[in-house]
Amino acid sequence: AESGWHNDKERADAAETAEALFEISNLLNTGLDKQSLAVLVELVESGVNPEALAHVVKELRRESAALQQAERESEGIRAMGL
Repeated sequence: AESGWHNDKERADAAETAEALFEISNLLNTGLDKQSLAVLVELVESGVNPEALAHVVKELRRESAALQQAERESEGIRAMGL
């Protein structure tokens, strides 16, 4: 029974840590949702270099913004009938 208590305590501690990380993430305006933050933490805990991971996230955001901008421009051109 005692090991169950440890598992419950570990689970509660992990949830508390995840919530604290999410609050810090929001304070820093990272724009990460809880699921994305959890995946990033898991990757770092698995040995992925945090700086490299941050670079990848920034690059993905830059690419996403460029694609969204191109899509908006394309919609604007179609709206003009060109």
